[in-house]
Amino acid sequence: MSALPEPRFLDERVAHWAATKPDDEAVTFSDRTWTWSQWYDRIRRLAGALSERGVARGDVVAFLDKNHPACVETTLAAASLGAATAIVNFRLAGDEMDYVLNDCGAKLLIVGSELKAGVDKIRDKLTGIEHVIEVTPDGAEGDEYEAMLASATPVDRSPDVDPDDVCIIMYSSGTTGRPKGVSLTQANLIAHTANAFAGWELEEGDKNLVAMPLFHVGGTSYMQLGLHTGISSYMTRDVDGAQLAGGILSGANRTFLVPAVLAKVLESGEDAVKLFSALKTYGYGASPMPLPLLRQALDAWPDTDFIQAYGLTEVGGVISLLAPEDHRGDNEERLVSAGRLVPGAEVRVVDPDSLEDVESGEQGELWFRTKQLMKGYHNKPEATAEAITEDGWFRTGDIGRVDEDGYIFVEDRLKDMIITGGENVYSIEVERVLAEHPAVTEVAVIGVPDEKWGEAVKAVVALEGEASESDIISWARERLAGYKCPKTVDILDELPRNPTGKILKKDLRKPHWEGRERSTV
Repeated sequence: MSALPEPRFLDERVAHWAATKPDDEAVTFSDRTWTWSQWYDRIRRLAGALSERGVARGDVVAFLDKNHPACVETTLAAASLGAATAIVNFRLAGDEMDYVLNDCGAKLLIVGSELKAGVDKIRDKLTGIEHVIEVTPDGAEGDEYEAMLASATPVDRSPDVDPDDVCIIMYSSGTTGRPKGVSLTQANLIAHTANAFAGWELEEGDKNLVAMPLFHVGGTSYMQLGLHTGISSYMTRDVDGAQLAGGILSGANRTFLVPAVLAKVLESGEDAVKLFSALKTYGYGASPMPLPLLRQALDAWPDTDFIQAYGLTEVGGVISLLAPEDHRGDNEERLVSAGRLVPGAEVRVVDPDSLEDVESGEQGELWFRTKQLMKGYHNKPEATAEAITEDGWFRTGDIGRVDEDGYIFVEDRLKDMIITGGENVYSIEVERVLAEHPAVTEVAVIGVPDEKWGEAVKAVVALEGEASESDIISWARERLAGYKCPKTVDILDELPRNPTGKILKKDLRKPHWEGRERSTV
């Protein structure tokens, strides 16, 4: 990591690199590359353009597109005005999009041309949005975003901006059936960058491959590595083999991806495996890594440093890491752990009923305290108070234990959350939609093992009337993002319940997870 003093603001390091190595490559995207001076000029121009359109401290700008450097530019430019950027999941269905864009309170929306038609359909519902700016993937003639930058007057960071100003709002699936906006400050992101990448031994000439979606903390927080350390970043628009290969062939040698990508590479044959051997570091997380897949990867790439990350959006991303030496050590039990805490973080293992710490090595709810911890859930003070204690501990809802050497084992979840291909899906959100089907009388949604995605969404329903598995899946697909929809549906006469009437999801999960070395991460 850089020996420079820790910055206070997100745009500080970019300003530093623009001043000290202005002509070095900063960001490459498709066939466009910007130097540090060019990119910093774009950020300052965008800050001017946003200011001209009334964006000021405390406001929110929304960004809706697939991966695009404009998202990062918007985040830094808005933050320099004291405003936040709500990075919206481009996979959301219409009613979900409507909810998020209104809930975040954005006054300006930057939207990709591929998604503009969807926004047009709900434009009359977006009463708080005063400006909609279209951005194209290639910056072609007629690109409103590029025209806005070209005509803007650059402005410096506003003097009233504070490191504790919210700079990013990311929406995670909600336990109440609606997504919650996680509000992260500039100080949160800077602390996360310093802590999460403390063990990365970067070298001159390294290049960062940014492929995870930027609406995911694994994309946006990972992008900060290049900005903080001054190494160049190669950003892909999608996570697909051709674009990943293009990044590696251009010299990218550090990356963070979900395990499903690793599985795909190994399935693709000798040439793909050889190409990926150019990676010095392969960080992975956001979904379970099956042990057979991990062993296969370690054998295939003996010279690559593997780093597993466990974390949550609420802590800016990573809270614990399984280091490269743990991947190739003699203690194989550690391969199913989430590693050890990042610097500056604390962990407690708490009995969820008594709220007392359990004995060392016993299971309980994992609580963390860190400077990375979010400011709160956007516009949801009650949800924030439930998640964060008065003395600053974040209640994860994950059940786990910590061994005598400080290794964290995440073994179950209190929350009914499914992690599929790195995406978080809360059961109740899917259940809310399926329960509206006219033939469904009872519904429970669970996660089941999936060799490619870690977990897959399964619905178990009882019916009154006629409906097939495909009918129910189609119903969901019309109302939810694709990754939230059940891949399979079991139809029962009635769902198992305890004496108080609560559906026994544990019983529904048991036949699918029995004999597994690791049921959840």
